[in-house]
Amino acid sequence: MKKIAIAAMFAIVLAGCSTNPTTAPVEDKSAANDPATTAAAAAGTSTRPAATGGVSGSTTGAATGTGAAALKDPNNILSKRNIYFEFDSFVVSDQFKPLVEAHARYLVANRNARVTLQGHGDERGAREYNIALGQRRADAVKRMMALLGAQEIQIETVSFGEEKPRNLGHDESAWTENRRVDIVHAGE
Repeated sequence: MKKIAIAAMFAIVLAGCSTNPTTAPVEDKSAANDPATTAAAAAGTSTRPAATGGVSGSTTGAATGTGAAALKDPNNILSKRNIYFEFDSFVVSDQFKPLVEAHARYLVANRNARVTLQGHGDERGAREYNIALGQRRADAVKRMMALLGAQEIQIETVSFGEEKPRNLGHDESAWTENRRVDIVHAGE
């Protein structure tokens, strides 16, 4: 009788500890869980104003294209592949969020599609530090895409640190171009 009571108590405790994602929400104050943003993402639109300074193109209409042609259309935001970062930062700025959102929507619509996120840093700092920073940048973009519905298996991350600069200069202008994540779709 005592064993049955212990087993019943154990079952009750386990039942109380189990979580169901639909009934036990996790508090997340990110824009990805904002109802307006979630609804807009599902509809293929954006609640943010058009980005400036590096990201151009519509975040509606053509951005909802699901074929490979959408990736090459210069009028489509999906043709933009670079996310730039501030010095010593791996936070995706508001300016580049529509770009990440568009690529995440593409991955959601094309479950067989794969991307590699290549993280980069500028030449300042130790090689090991820049490799780690490039990885954190790529991982930040991956987390954002996953929160928007892309499957983690669709996204690979790699860091090149300072090894593959876009601009070979040694000034702030060059360093700004080199602090980035490049989105490379499989087959390109």
